[in-house]
Amino acid sequence: MRSPKRILATLGATAMLSTALVGITAAPASADPCPSGAACAYTNENWVGTAGPVYGDNNNLRQYATWNGAESIYNNGNSCTVYIYSALNRGGARYPLARGTGWRTLSGSSLWHHAWSNKWCTP
Repeated sequence: MRSPKRILATLGATAMLSTALVGITAAPASADPCPSGAACAYTNENWVGTAGPVYGDNNNLRQYATWNGAESIYNNGNSCTVYIYSALNRGGARYPLARGTGWRTLSGSSLWHHAWSNKWCTP
């Protein structure tokens, strides 16, 4: 049977690890900040460079260079998840991005340079 001290130490280590993992998707620190209420695309990984903010639902994000060449995305929306699609008119693969989180890299996903439409709150 484990001692109470060992159990508490294990719980403390688990809590610290959980806290560290939450920081992985924290707000961009080295990039232009993503304005409140927007989803922002960056043409570099790790939210580096100028933020390309969009608001509301968009059927064609290809017209914006930051979305057409997106390598990372952050959701600084006001109230909900934003769904990002790999094709125009909410077609292709759909990826939910919770409010206050982001993807440091889109590498390996169908969104790499193809984040072409979005919808807020419900798919």
